[in-house]
Amino acid sequence: MNLTQFYPNDLEMEFYPNLQKGTLLKRYKRFLADLALDDGSQITIHCANTGAMTGCAVPDSTVWYSTSDNPKRKYPNSWEITETAQGHRICVNTLRANTLAVEGIEQGVIQELSGYDELTTEQKYGAENSRIDILLRSHNKVDCYVEVKSVTLLDENNEGLGQFPDSVTTRGQKHLRELIEVTKSGQRAVLLFIVLHSGIEKVSPALHIDGRYSTLLKQAQNAGVEVICYKANLSVNCIKMSHKLPFHML
Repeated sequence: MNLTQFYPNDLEMEFYPNLQKGTLLKRYKRFLADLALDDGSQITIHCANTGAMTGCAVPDSTVWYSTSDNPKRKYPNSWEITETAQGHRICVNTLRANTLAVEGIEQGVIQELSGYDELTTEQKYGAENSRIDILLRSHNKVDCYVEVKSVTLLDENNEGLGQFPDSVTTRGQKHLRELIEVTKSGQRAVLLFIVLHSGIEKVSPALHIDGRYSTLLKQAQNAGVEVICYKANLSVNCIKMSHKLPFHML
């Protein structure tokens, strides 16, 4: 994995070139969004988020976007951060969660996952033909399988509570089943929530959105799957891994 573009410093994901901003007009076709710019023009940008993006894609919100120098891209600009009317910042680019997780492990920020000799990503595993986000190995430890999930859904009725998922996720259900089987094989399995919303201070499953996922998550915990939550601090210049958050099975 090449981290050079986003990690010129040890613990910060700096955006280079600098992010630019626009005003959200609409998100559509899951992967596209239209923005109005300060000069009166409009552009279409790419959205690397397949979820519902509840609370993250409200029209008239401020959107900060990056620009790629890849000439083959049809849409060179990518939606990175939403700045809401309430003053919250949310990283909606779910790809950043995996990169932050890798860096957090390698730099020792995520202490629960330190002490391994080898880190690889996107390794095939499991009976359901999955790919694990992060696989940790060491000569004196059992293998550790880490599934990374991005948390951006804030419960407006419960201050500071973030929930996952924001839509029904059959893929996420599959990942939980695979992690349960990892623990049964005698190896270590971890569900790592990376919180990318400035207003979230604790995490729970979204029972009202995906009851099956919540049930499987409880089963996974009972089977020995570890659930770990870490928050990232967000600015329009960089994203920095910060601190651990509590997880609650409501």
